[in-house]
Amino acid sequence: MPSSGPTKFADLLARCERSAVHLEMRDVYAVDQEKGPFAEWRNGFRHDPADRTSWWRPWLDLVAEAVGRGVVIRRARIVSEPVSEYIRFEHSGTFTNIAAGEQVRWLPRRRASDIALPGNDFWLLDDRLVRWNHFAGDGSSQGPEHTTDPSTVKLCGEAFETVWDRGVPHDQYEIR
Repeated sequence: MPSSGPTKFADLLARCERSAVHLEMRDVYAVDQEKGPFAEWRNGFRHDPADRTSWWRPWLDLVAEAVGRGVVIRRARIVSEPVSEYIRFEHSGTFTNIAAGEQVRWLPRRRASDIALPGNDFWLLDDRLVRWNHFAGDGSSQGPEHTTDPSTVKLCGEAFETVWDRGVPHDQYEIR
């Protein structure tokens, strides 16, 4: 049964035991915590691979902690090509996610046409809980929703695995 619940993602990830997979399907996001970094990137800022203290916190700490406990974290992004400016921003900083322990793959949207995909981005935690990420047309967050409905969990799991299997590992994906 769906719920909007007050559970913070950090709490959900802290309880995760085996796997956390994330499917992103938008070409533009306008979430509050990225507005400053995106503007800085547009003005020429790039993360220094040698300066880990300047990277996105606390997210990377959450990832590193979960991976350290044995949780496998995978992120797949379905993107239109040529990619949007926002996707260029995401791609340029993804090495920080990988350094924290995430695995990331990219799938050109034209290669996803025959995949049964859910209508929203999601996290699937331990193959039991789906956390939907709802967005408005402008990319702003409209809040999360959670479900443990078995058919929804199955849809999300199968969709993610298909995207993952077709996806290109981050270090091999070339921005077009």
